[in-house]
Amino acid sequence: MSEATPDYLHQAFQTVSSTLPGAELPWLRRARHDAFETFEALGFPTTRLEDWKYTNVATIAKRPWHFTSPRSDEPDVERIVDQLVPDTTVGRLVFMNGHHIPRLSRVPALPDAAFVGSLTRALREMPERLMGVIAHQAPHDGFAALNTAFLSDGYVVLLPPDCAIDAPLVMLFLTDEAGLAVHPFNTIVADARSRCSIVEQFVGIADGAYLINAVTRIVTGNEADVQHCRIQNEARNAFHIAHVDVTQERASRFTSHSFAFGGALSRTQIDTRLQDVDANAELNGLYFADAKQHVDHHTRIDHDKPHGTSREYYRGVLDGASHGVFNGKVIVHRDAQQTDTHQSNYNLLLSRDAQIDTKPQLEIHADDVKCTHGATVGQLDEEPLFYLRSRGIEERVARALLIWAFVRERLEHVGIEAVRNTLKQMLLARTPEGERIRGLL
Repeated sequence: MSEATPDYLHQAFQTVSSTLPGAELPWLRRARHDAFETFEALGFPTTRLEDWKYTNVATIAKRPWHFTSPRSDEPDVERIVDQLVPDTTVGRLVFMNGHHIPRLSRVPALPDAAFVGSLTRALREMPERLMGVIAHQAPHDGFAALNTAFLSDGYVVLLPPDCAIDAPLVMLFLTDEAGLAVHPFNTIVADARSRCSIVEQFVGIADGAYLINAVTRIVTGNEADVQHCRIQNEARNAFHIAHVDVTQERASRFTSHSFAFGGALSRTQIDTRLQDVDANAELNGLYFADAKQHVDHHTRIDHDKPHGTSREYYRGVLDGASHGVFNGKVIVHRDAQQTDTHQSNYNLLLSRDAQIDTKPQLEIHADDVKCTHGATVGQLDEEPLFYLRSRGIEERVARALLIWAFVRERLEHVGIEAVRNTLKQMLLARTPEGERIRGLL
């Protein structure tokens, strides 16, 4: 049992649940109520739980968050959005403090029966399409339960069979209000042989602490191809909790890119279940932390059926007194013969006070498989550093070039050029001597 639910949460739920998206739908009201009861039973995760052993969220649990914001469309937001998503060929949906901003959003022409829009609009126009995605999913922890209970606006992408959206779609979530807790709910349903590239970008422009607690559910149909990229660049004092839950059908392909740069504390959980034959999953990640930042990535890949393939590559750069956590679990179930899976986590520590807890895991219940995993933790290699110094490059720049080479390897795997360019600028801004490196590239 959990500790008693704070009084402010009871009061907030009673006050705001009738004003949240889909409040008029009986099935969603029941789902919210059931989720809040689940939260009361589970509470916020504690370090006594194995999956949360190295990530203490007590600070989040103790804060009296508020759950709605009157501010959703400030005059200067348009300038910020255009700076963050300058490419006019890229579709975008913009959310501010948990509210969709239609005037700043643009969606390319869509094939018949396809839908790209806000959750609020989807619940109004096609609630039956979302009932199974929202109401029939049991929350796996207290944060997931809170997301359903306080479910705010997010994006919905529904693709009929054989539908291809070639231009990437950027889902931009902005927060500029201290003390606010936002619970975006997003879903992608890609039917057979459909294809899309979705970018979730979280940016904080608030001075004080706020909380983003996001859930994204993805279903890839037979032979569908979904590329999903998360860019977490929250404000320095923010808290960011995210769960991406994926279900893969026959011969589907799911590619995930997760980049974590911001926030005082962030945790991203990505789970995918390859529940039919010939499914393919690739999970890529990069985290870059300094000062006292805490960044946590948990992943789980379930191979249920034969001939599945999965690849997982995560890298971390930790400076200052930052703390990184990586836990990657691959489970090969009994029926998943001829599974081919590989997992790796490489970490670069730039200071004596930086630390990483890394735990790649393989759990194999089949006997005809090819499975490997590994992890490394180290500092900059002195041999290439000496080589660069011998070529007349001063030590600070040489170190920065080696750091850049380490992080760039993950960047090059992103298949969306506009996103690669955005990430390049972000990484150069975080890399020591980034401006000088820019001139050498």
